[in-house]
Amino acid sequence: MSKLVICEKPSVGQSISKVLGATQRFDGYLEGGGYVVSWCVGHLVELAQPEAYDEKYAKWRKEDLPILPDRWQYRVSGSTKKQFSILKDLMNRNDVSTIVNACDAGREGELIFRLVYHQCKCSKPIERLWISSMEDSAIREGFATLKPGTEYDSLYEAALCRERADWIVGINATRLFSCLYRQTLNVGRVMTPTLGMTVDREAAIAAFVPEPFYTVRLLADGCEAASERFKDKAAAVALRDACKKEMQSRVKNVERKEKQEKAPALYDLTSLQRDANRLLGFTAQQTLDYTQSLYEKKLCTYPRTDSRYLTDDMAGMLPELVERTAAAFGISENLSVNVGQVTDSKKVSDHHAIIPTKELQNCNFAELPKGEFAVLQLIAARLLCAIGEPYRYAETTLELECAGQVFTAKGKTVLQEGWKATQKFFFEDKSKEAAALPELAKGTVLPLTSVDMKEGKTTPPKHFTEDLLLQAMETASVDEFPDEAERKGIGTPATRAATIEKLVQKGFLERKGSGKVKSLIPTDKGKALITVTPEQIQSPSMTADWEEKLVQIEKGLYPAEDFMQEISGMMETMVNTYEVVKGADTLMSNVKVIGNCPHCGAEVVEREKGWFCANRECRFVLWKDNAYFQKIGKRMTAQIAEKLVRDGRVRLKDCKSQKTGKTYNASLLLSTEADGRAKFTMEFDKDKGGKSK
Repeated sequence: MSKLVICEKPSVGQSISKVLGATQRFDGYLEGGGYVVSWCVGHLVELAQPEAYDEKYAKWRKEDLPILPDRWQYRVSGSTKKQFSILKDLMNRNDVSTIVNACDAGREGELIFRLVYHQCKCSKPIERLWISSMEDSAIREGFATLKPGTEYDSLYEAALCRERADWIVGINATRLFSCLYRQTLNVGRVMTPTLGMTVDREAAIAAFVPEPFYTVRLLADGCEAASERFKDKAAAVALRDACKKEMQSRVKNVERKEKQEKAPALYDLTSLQRDANRLLGFTAQQTLDYTQSLYEKKLCTYPRTDSRYLTDDMAGMLPELVERTAAAFGISENLSVNVGQVTDSKKVSDHHAIIPTKELQNCNFAELPKGEFAVLQLIAARLLCAIGEPYRYAETTLELECAGQVFTAKGKTVLQEGWKATQKFFFEDKSKEAAALPELAKGTVLPLTSVDMKEGKTTPPKHFTEDLLLQAMETASVDEFPDEAERKGIGTPATRAATIEKLVQKGFLERKGSGKVKSLIPTDKGKALITVTPEQIQSPSMTADWEEKLVQIEKGLYPAEDFMQEISGMMETMVNTYEVVKGADTLMSNVKVIGNCPHCGAEVVEREKGWFCANRECRFVLWKDNAYFQKIGKRMTAQIAEKLVRDGRVRLKDCKSQKTGKTYNASLLLSTEADGRAKFTMEFDKDKGGKSK
């Protein structure tokens, strides 16, 4: 008898097959050594669309809301039907006795596997592979300690709740607001509160009024001391003039304290994404993609983790891993390995922190894509810093007295570089540290070299970068629940990057800035959406509370039915009580009108996927991803769409024939079918011998 091993991706399946000795290749799977190894390709099975429950839902109507399925329906994704059929046949093979779930060890991996398993109506026993590294040794150990699939039933329940809650909120809220405001307004359980935070931040920046302040500065014996801030310029000027008359100061107090900065914790996914954005300018999604690729290449451990520690039983392998990592990056000196700083099983959830693997020593870094190498370097540097000695320094605070006022200067003397020496090996240190102050005794009189006054202004909050937005998502409800032991965030480390990308793709956020690190700025469309959505949809604290309940469902501490009833009840109340925001027509007026519909005469407006007739009964649309234009090697642009709607024709150059590959010039004519659908005809140049068709 054989065990069927189902992985999440083909690349993972190939790595596992090699370890298990399943080397015979077949269409969609490998076999050998008592194992059959196959794989999913993303989500093979997904929730059905509303029209699968009732044909009337094919049209968006407020009166049909809320849509709350009694019995959930799923469908096989059209693009992956072949692989689904292969898995179904393998599950039904008589010689397959057990199914091993080897999908990613997390909530989504559990969901991907279980949906396929149930869609295939399989009832064979499940075993679970749960590993944090794709190293051969980790795979062998994982198969030696397979767990019964039933131990992960609660994880599957949480995954189902997350998926179904997102469907209920997304389908109902999107249709509700789109119908009421006559344009597509995508709403999401996590997406909308994330957008709300950016809108609130921009509103705070816009409302901020900078206030001037003034400080008087003294230069004496090579050190610069500053007064307190003055709001009143006249008071600062008076102090400056008084100090200029005296031109000497007295040392009122000298205080020296030894301080230290502990080594930073290891990376979880969010902290890695934040640093990669701040230091390298990578988006959160880019960092996740690079880290996932490194994981599949066996160069780092599982990326989708929210833990920043290793388990206690990993302590024994750390000295060798540190030595190999240091050698791989050219660090020759012996590093301190303070194991206790990075190991704590109580602080590890499903997966430990992200660290490099021993395979690092066999990697030719020159063959890695630049992005992957940059992220791998971050992960390696963090490991070597995290096990290091503290950074120790002496901070001196000097108080000078002049004209009856106290002026303060601070200096720093490094006592031990500690972990910062390792960090400087990898990255240029651009931070400015206070210089050491001269040794002065209390009561010493110092002549002043110069006295001046400087004007400054208070600064507004910073625009969100992905670094700062990820931090805000991770700690979304800290301000409202400051005394809670566990922080509540919105989204998970695995999903936050996708949430940000979706907001950008849907046109609610845009990346702006000339440097490598971009700001995330809400568009007019994004601001309009937040203005019209009710508090419960855009509230980070409510969404964070839902995320916390999903974690409790994973642990078997909160009933899944209660969670789903809460989501359904909230959506039902919203549909029945929501009122259109006054003045919304003006608010939504940023929608661009490109002309009048050639079929019914109504306005044609630009939306996310194309230019649509505002009359919902009319089927006229010019799709941005236009199949006809793809056939002739062209792209539907805003300028072309506007000219077609206005003039009914447009001149196109360098069209490409699919049959011959040759290019030609022609005029494209627009007309409509009986139901309003766009119809294109081509009028060729007569000197080419062509005819209209």
